[in-house]
Amino acid sequence: MLKAGIVGLPNVGKSTLFNAVVANAKAQAANFPFCTIEPNIGTVSVPDERLALLGNLSTSKELIPTRIEFVDIAGLVKGASKGEGLGNKFLANIREVDAIVHVVRCFEDDDVIHVSGAIGPIRDIEVINLELGFADINQIEKRRERLKKQIRNDENAQIEDSALERIYSVLMDGGVARSVVLNNEEKRLVRPLGLLTGKPVIYATNLSEDDLARGNQNSNQVNELAASEGAESVRISAQVEAELVELGKNEQHDYLEGLGVKEGGLQSLIKATYRLLGLSTYFTTGEKETRAWTIRKGMTAPQAAGVIHTDFEKGFIRAQTIDYKKLLEAGSIAEARNRGWLRSEGKDYIVSEGDVMEFLFNV
Repeated sequence: MLKAGIVGLPNVGKSTLFNAVVANAKAQAANFPFCTIEPNIGTVSVPDERLALLGNLSTSKELIPTRIEFVDIAGLVKGASKGEGLGNKFLANIREVDAIVHVVRCFEDDDVIHVSGAIGPIRDIEVINLELGFADINQIEKRRERLKKQIRNDENAQIEDSALERIYSVLMDGGVARSVVLNNEEKRLVRPLGLLTGKPVIYATNLSEDDLARGNQNSNQVNELAASEGAESVRISAQVEAELVELGKNEQHDYLEGLGVKEGGLQSLIKATYRLLGLSTYFTTGEKETRAWTIRKGMTAPQAAGVIHTDFEKGFIRAQTIDYKKLLEAGSIAEARNRGWLRSEGKDYIVSEGDVMEFLFNV
């Protein structure tokens, strides 16, 4: 399952956001630092209107969306990498996620304490990035010490140490690991370290409901920073998300429309995550169930089949494939076949966004 870690300074709205987007969240959202004592974990369904359309066509008994797991990490402070605040205990939890959602406070509210005394989004981002960088430096130093015994006789150890040396140099200058260009072999060897600054980042600018549609000067600064880093940036309002939870679907639509926005923060975060990680969705459909599957863009048909079960990939023969729009236009698989729209694709086929697939394989 895709995992995203929610990080940021205390009192920027992380736990409020987590509570709102994760149905089974039990995080406290109080106006004091470190109210999250353990990393809260919850999963959310990825909203996709195509699922219901395909389910209706197939008269499916069940609709199964793909899911994302969110991990709410306690607020980090300056010195966290050295044990300040709640320290390294929570940094370890970030190593296991696929992407980091960095919540940045961009709203003014005298009633909500800011740990630095005033709003400063770029300063806040630098505090978090430095702490993650210090933790990575410590991790690299320990790893390179262990590699010393292997470098003389192990080519892989030599390659890994060389890559880590380049990353270390960038980190010491205040940079991030994800800015260092690595080849595929270097990436493979470095990946087990789970470097925190190597994770793809989505900056979530937390705004008041009045600024949600257009942003403000604070969020504009974050947008510019994200663009310079090749990161994603989305506007969210944790308070709006909390209010949406209490409304029905139609009321949610009307509420968001009244604010001048087309979708809630959850949808924006999920779309940004998919873009950032290069993900896409394909579907399987039938009377039993219609299901969405998340894959990496560029995956072949056998690899996509392997997401369902490894046996599907090993025994892959071919895949009956059609774009979901063409299937909906045809009205049924049988009619799509009659019209010649159902294709038989082999092992080299690159799966497209929105493909509906049925795999044929040997057991």
